Amino acid sequence: MRLGPQRTCVACHNVSSKVGLVRLVRTVDGKIEVDATGKRPGRGAYLCASDQCWASAVGKGRLERAMRVRLDQETRESLLAYGSDFGKREVSA
Repeated sequence: MRLGPQRTCVACHNVSSKVGLVRLVRTVDGKIEVDATGKRPGRGAYLCASDQCWASAVGKGRLERAMRVRLDQETRESLLAYGSDFGKREVSA
């Protein structure tokens, strides 16, 4: 039985299937963006679909270390807003 690619969340360090995590990518110009396809070129990092993991990764600098870049305030707020949506979806589901 083949499990498929495994990746590690940069916040909680849980190992999961690639499709179970959200990929972030550092673009050529140094911006951090959500990679919905999981195939965009650039340095990637994975986070669980959990608002706690997103808050931890952005707030404690774990994402910055993994991506080797400093996040500006606008990017930080954008990522936190994206991550906070996971908590709302879990409650309403």
